[in-house]
Amino acid sequence: MEYRNLGASGLKVPVISFGTGTFGGQGPLFSAWGQSGAEEARRLIDICLEAGVNLFDTADVYSNGASEAILGAAIKGRRDRVLISTKTSLPTGDGPFDAGSSRHRLVSAVDAALRRLGTDYIDLLQLHAFDAFTPIEEVLSTLDGLVRGGKLRYVGASNFSGWQLMKSLAIAERHGWPRHVAHQVYYSLVGRDYEWELMPLALDQGVGALVWSPLGWGRLTGRIRRGQPLPAGSRLRETAQFGPPVDEERLYRVVDVLDAVATETGRSVPQVAIAWLLTRPSVSSVIIGARDEAQLRDNLGAVGWSLTAEQIARLDKASAVMPCYPYYPYRTQEGFARLNPPPV
Repeated sequence: MEYRNLGASGLKVPVISFGTGTFGGQGPLFSAWGQSGAEEARRLIDICLEAGVNLFDTADVYSNGASEAILGAAIKGRRDRVLISTKTSLPTGDGPFDAGSSRHRLVSAVDAALRRLGTDYIDLLQLHAFDAFTPIEEVLSTLDGLVRGGKLRYVGASNFSGWQLMKSLAIAERHGWPRHVAHQVYYSLVGRDYEWELMPLALDQGVGALVWSPLGWGRLTGRIRRGQPLPAGSRLRETAQFGPPVDEERLYRVVDVLDAVATETGRSVPQVAIAWLLTRPSVSSVIIGARDEAQLRDNLGAVGWSLTAEQIARLDKASAVMPCYPYYPYRTQEGFARLNPPPV
């Protein structure tokens, strides 16, 4: 297993990490994607640790907290061997204190997560979404207190826009508070919007990308083919409305090239899709999910080998999409740079 620094921090993380959204199976469809209980979860974690995967990602909203509780039970007795990443900010109920990133919510949410996880510290806490109703100073000063109190070691964000993340980083730096070292983002061969603004920001500011849904919300599993109906049992029938939309022709164009590269390399389609992400700038770790051992082992096969430059170029071309303004046309900002060259 390869390890990379998480952004500009000193924390080393595996290039493949494991998402525990499939643990629990409680609550609405969007927050419960599997039925793994403690015994099965422990087996999946055993496999991960054997492969060198020691970063496990969860959230309080996954299965109404059951994901955190099952993860905590599954790692009992080996807390020193794992890194725990969890998230808060999304609604967990209908009450006034059940959503957002206020001081009240963050303090109570962290304490609740610690109880469910059965630990006294969280390695990485990420704000699951930007809270426009709470001053950023309140959010960051609260995170600072939680870090100083030993409950958190690193902080990050998830699903922020460019200005939200940059403003948060600037305010943290101004006050000497912990900066977000990670940004958990959607990024895949059929979802490359991350590259337009968030990737340049991450490279400039030292924020590592933790990639969620690397298989494009289940579209790049190798089971979807041009001219064929969705396979029986596909969860896309129920969940497609929750995921980022994908133009059908573009999806099939990407799948066609994935199939070709998979044949050339002797790898599976998911392995090729994940391997492509591991070549992208700013990516610290790709979060994989699995509902069973076979799926997990297949996804773990994305490491230990490399795509050729020619294969990467073909995947780039097949998945390319025209950026929106002001990122289109590409030559616009490059032209401004030539008109205003940096000082020698």
